[in-house]
Amino acid sequence: MALTLAGLAAERSLGLRALTGDDLLDRPIGWVHPTELTDPQAFLEGGELLLTTGLALDEETSPAYVRRLVAAGVAGLGFGVGLSHDAVPRSLVATAAEVGLPVLEVPRETPFIAITRAVSRAVAADEYAATVRIGRAQQELTRTAVGKGGPAGVLRKLAKLVDGWVLLFDRTTVVEAAPANARAYGASLREELERLRTGTRVVELDGQEVVLQTLDTSARRVLAVGASLDTAGHHIVNTAVSVLSLALEQDRAQAAARQALRTGVLELLVGGQGELALRVLTASGAEPPPAPWSVLAFTGAPAARRKLLGALESEPVFAARRGPSVVAFGAPDAVTDAALRIGGLHGGLAGPVSPAGFAAGLEQAELAAGVAEAEGKFLVSAAEHTGRGLLSLIEPAVAQAFARGLLTPLREHDETGRGDLVDSVRCWLEHHGHWDVAAARLGVHRHTLRNRIKKAEELLGRDLDSPGVRAELWVALQARE
Repeated sequence: MALTLAGLAAERSLGLRALTGDDLLDRPIGWVHPTELTDPQAFLEGGELLLTTGLALDEETSPAYVRRLVAAGVAGLGFGVGLSHDAVPRSLVATAAEVGLPVLEVPRETPFIAITRAVSRAVAADEYAATVRIGRAQQELTRTAVGKGGPAGVLRKLAKLVDGWVLLFDRTTVVEAAPANARAYGASLREELERLRTGTRVVELDGQEVVLQTLDTSARRVLAVGASLDTAGHHIVNTAVSVLSLALEQDRAQAAARQALRTGVLELLVGGQGELALRVLTASGAEPPPAPWSVLAFTGAPAARRKLLGALESEPVFAARRGPSVVAFGAPDAVTDAALRIGGLHGGLAGPVSPAGFAAGLEQAELAAGVAEAEGKFLVSAAEHTGRGLLSLIEPAVAQAFARGLLTPLREHDETGRGDLVDSVRCWLEHHGHWDVAAARLGVHRHTLRNRIKKAEELLGRDLDSPGVRAELWVALQARE
């Protein structure tokens, strides 16, 4: 911490006495400058403690002198008594009190050099502390970046080091925040981000200074830091910018390599080389999902597909690009949940399949995804798509009679107003028996949906876990339409 006027006045060996500005003694002292000039403004930068014996001052000239010092931005005035003046001129004290300039009386026994030395020691100690702080911060940020923390860890570390909040933007979208609730500031900074092309911009947000700094990355990334930054703080932020730029570029390169590897593994599976594909996946450090697999294929805008791949990085699934699709297998609920959150995606579901049957399962999933996209649906299962093809082979009257016979118990139940079994069964089958997804589409709790399906089983006298029963129900539901 910089030495303040109060800290200097507290040093008993100097014998200083505050005559004015008791409420302003928390001002930091940037340096000490002794001068007997009546107008030293040209030689000041602001923040100095000015020392004078008042050799050229008197009661008449003191007020204007004080006002010139205030205009120059000095931190305070040290007035030495016992030489030119036995006491500080009354007009000087009165004017200083009026304009808010702290005045310290310096006794005859205290040489100005003693004050200079005291301030110099404090400035040197402050600079040394800042240097140590910067060095330690650089080490901590670097260790975090190259360790398991990665870019997100660097942001959390930086927020602690500057005692503030930090945001990382991809263009104008917040991708990381520390702490998490700092995301709320993102929308307020959007206009400034759109104006910022490169370099640094300092803005004010809710009375707080916010530094916006572009990163040296292939994608347009911006770091926002909301904190009261001193010189050391600015150095720490600059270090974080460099470390983050390197870490993000490294992550991008590694992500590209992982995607290329997974695409290669996917091609091996499609080519019928399942055993080799699994060996390659295991050798790369990944753990293949246990077979058999439910295979999903999602189409959509490139940005949505990129987001889906990114979201699945932390899930226990295999996901890779294949032409205009994202293909995934393992933990289908995690895949569909991520796709629902992102939005704008249409998927097909097939399986479960073994590694040997993967190519056929993928073909079915991609065909179902095409149907989902054409009809504006989120997810279509291969069983649903196949069921439609079978229905086209049956005479409409026969199909409708079959539907009436099978669905009558459910329809009669629904007519009593005790539930929506027909729509619930349809939605549940549409989403391949995924409780959470189907419940969300129906707008009910998954336990409510489970109870409805159980009731349907009781009324139909059939086991809905049976693939054959599901297929018959689906044909009946399509025929009823």
